[in-house]
Amino acid sequence: MSVTLNQARKIVRKAISTGREMELKPLSVVVLDAGGHVVAFERSDGASPGRFGIAHGKAYGAVMLGMSGTAQMKRAEDQAYFMAAVNGVFGGQVVPVPGGVLLRNKAGKVVGAVGVTGDTSDNDAIAAMAGVEAAALMGEI
Repeated sequence: MSVTLNQARKIVRKAISTGREMELKPLSVVVLDAGGHVVAFERSDGASPGRFGIAHGKAYGAVMLGMSGTAQMKRAEDQAYFMAAVNGVFGGQVVPVPGGVLLRNKAGKVVGAVGVTGDTSDNDAIAAMAGVEAAALMGEI
């Protein structure tokens, strides 16, 4: 089972609207399914075009490693060689910082990940979690 298109759209819309409400810089939001494939992506007006790669990298690391962006950052701090090796394995696609949220359904199964970028990593994670909650999923930041 993977995140549905309807759930992904809810996540994107709520994350972006939360960013506006919090007066954050323009956000970019991507939702990946359990296999790491893009289900939905939107970039707020004014968001820089390179933000897709960052949002994707946050979500991709979460789903491919089965750990949140915050957990990845801790791992990178504690074992930089491990995250360097991971990025080698995944072609440099992993961005190990907050804003990458692992998605689980009510049964606890991983169904995908969301990546948000544009403001500070901590604010990105707040916006991501607002989206996750709107889609009635559980998120690990």
